Amino acid sequence: MADTELVVQRAGSTAADAPLILLLHGRGADERSMLGLADVLPRGLAYAAVRGPVALPEGGFTWFQNAGLGRPLPESLNSSIAVLTAWLDAEAAGRPVVPVGFSAGALFGGGLLLSDPGRYAGFGLLLGALPLHAGLSTQGHPWTGKPVLAVHAEADEVMPAELMSEAWRWVHEESGATVTSAIVAGGHTISVETAGLLSDWLTGLFG
Repeated sequence: MADTELVVQRAGSTAADAPLILLLHGRGADERSMLGLADVLPRGLAYAAVRGPVALPEGGFTWFQNAGLGRPLPESLNSSIAVLTAWLDAEAAGRPVVPVGFSAGALFGGGLLLSDPGRYAGFGLLLGALPLHAGLSTQGHPWTGKPVLAVHAEADEVMPAELMSEAWRWVHEESGATVTSAIVAGGHTISVETAGLLSDWLTGLFG
């Protein structure tokens, strides 16, 4: 079951108008696993590492209950989207917001953009699939002109290959987004190379 109160840790700029970068962790982790990423990302941006609202029996947290790895249950996904959106209404009114998600956090970040593309200034999709079969609208190039960074790993041993391939194709061919993409060496982790790509991309967005 999802909590309605989000746990958030912050880093970076405290200016009220600073662009807000949401750092969304993977399954079984928590907000602390992403907060350190802010240390190598551009200064001048505000970073919010958010804890997934779904507690796991084995420990840690995630963003949704699923019907198999990388396959979110629509009701659970929509519930978590509503919780985070309500938090954003108070936290980030009038400033750019960019979700950056790793693994399950990437799936959830994709859900945020599919639910309300106009709300977000871009999306960082790091080593994750997308919720393309969770009842959200994927037709008609919904991310037209939206900046998206898509990073996959050569030897990802966690995410199902068919879901990763489907997400990669959809982002490049059907989303309408302005895509910056890379396939990096290594496995299912945010490597130094991936962090560098993200830093450069954010610098390109916000200067």
